[in-house]
Amino acid sequence: MISKNSSIKYQRVSHRFAVAPLMDWSDRHCRSLHRVLTRRTLLYSEMVTTGAVLHGDREWLLGYDAGQHPVALQLGGSDPADLATAARIGADYGYDEINLNVGCPSDRVQSGRFGACLMREPALVADCMAAMAAAVSVPVTVKCRIGVDQDPEESLFTLVDLCAQAGVESFVVHARKAWLKGLSPKENRDVPPLDYALVHRLKAERQDLTIVINGGIASLEAALPHLDVVDGVMLGRAAYHEPALLGQVDRLVFGEADSVTAFEAVELYKPYIAAQLAGGAHLAGITRHMLGLFHGLPGARAWRRILTVESVGASAGLDVVDRALAAVREAVDRREARAPQPLEV
Repeated sequence: MISKNSSIKYQRVSHRFAVAPLMDWSDRHCRSLHRVLTRRTLLYSEMVTTGAVLHGDREWLLGYDAGQHPVALQLGGSDPADLATAARIGADYGYDEINLNVGCPSDRVQSGRFGACLMREPALVADCMAAMAAAVSVPVTVKCRIGVDQDPEESLFTLVDLCAQAGVESFVVHARKAWLKGLSPKENRDVPPLDYALVHRLKAERQDLTIVINGGIASLEAALPHLDVVDGVMLGRAAYHEPALLGQVDRLVFGEADSVTAFEAVELYKPYIAAQLAGGAHLAGITRHMLGLFHGLPGARAWRRILTVESVGASAGLDVVDRALAAVREAVDRREARAPQPLEV
């Protein structure tokens, strides 16, 4: 596992395709699963607050497997000095990018004066980004909404322009406003209307900046057209609910030759699982990210059931994954055996 002051070198970051940071989802185990499916996708940590970085268990919060690169650390905070220190610590851990969350709408985040409510304080965000940029040699980036109970055109362009003046070159824009009064965080993911056109126009009018679009993009088929307009696409919950779709990213988005199937991904992931189990991790914390891997295939229900029920035991090991995988293979083989055979001529 990567720890502070490791000798790992930073990787050049491409923003053409990324998986969104999601609380309680994009932990180290999830990122390692995603990495066996796609080599090129940029992966993000869960949001980590500056207070946690400065005063918490850094190895637990920031440590990760060396195979995850390229990987970005997302921070939450609003104090420039604290963010600079936290960014420096993240860079010491080898993260390839440090990202500031200016988009999370949760009540807890608002009470801490960070996340989406910072859209109302663009000058403060720019000060934060300037401090972070001065503290590290890796890129510093912003993930934001198009606005917060404001005129989105004015708020988005103001935030981006001030941050660009502070040295930020890359922005991930969730194409919805955050309604901080009257909607829950869950509702804020779906209820405010999407405005892809505004994000597209941001790119058209700020061509020197890297603009990545996020929000409501539920498949690779939906993602690809955006790449004709903006520099990159960030996929959110679809990547967590149906991770196997990431196996097609390197081919469809980056033009590489091969895809990775769900079956191949399990085999590629098993050495990581074994290493984590040997280090004291519990199987259930790893396999929860694999539950949607065979979505839509015969045997998917048996896969989920076996992993859910049998992974919770203190001694659960790779044999549980093997049994679940065998159930899927058996179901797929049965379907293929029932399929009509071509007539010989």
